This record gives sequence, C-alpha cells and structure tokens, in this order.
Amino acid sequence: MLTAERTNLGREAIGAVVEPIPNSADGTVPGDGILIHWRDLSLQLPRTNNAGPPSYTDGRWWWRVEDADHPEFRQRKASIETYACEAQVEGANPLNNKNS
Repeated sequence: MLTAERTNLGREAIGAVVEPIPNSADGTVPGDGILIHWRDLSLQLPRTNNAGPPSYTDGRWWWRVEDADHPEFRQRKASIETYACEAQVEGANPLNNKNS
C-alpha cells in the first residue's frame, strides 16, 4: 500500500502575502512537498515548477495526481519504471486489494 501526504513547507516559509503567489496550483506553492510511504520506503519529494497539476520529484522518484483514481508514481533508473496506483477508500483493508 502507498500513502501520500502533502506538506505545506512553502506556504509556511512564505507566510502571509498580499498578492497571489505565482505558480500556485491546487492549493500548493513552490516549496511544498509530498511525503510518500511505500513498501519499506519513506520519500519526501519537493514540488516541481512544471506546468499543469502539481508534480513532485527528487530526480529519481516522481509523483503526480492528475486523475484522482489513478495517481502517477514513477522511478527513474536506467529507464523509467511506472507503478500502477489506484485510490482506495480511507480505512479500507489493503490486503483485500491487488494494489498493495
């Protein structure tokens, strides 16, 4: 099972502002991140400045939720590996699902 939790480090660092923050998307700003727990890994990925829905990467791992039912999770090695993700109901037992 994979879990993802947003961190609002960018907004906390910037503080209150009068003007809108450039490159804000889906409630995130530059400097925000995502904390991913998957298998035996814990990844803290910073938000990119890519256009479109917020995406997060550290150069090796990449995460984006363009379709809430099928988030994108990838790893760059010699080539790019894509891992299938599907949204689960909170509190559901992942052992009863093939997506764990």
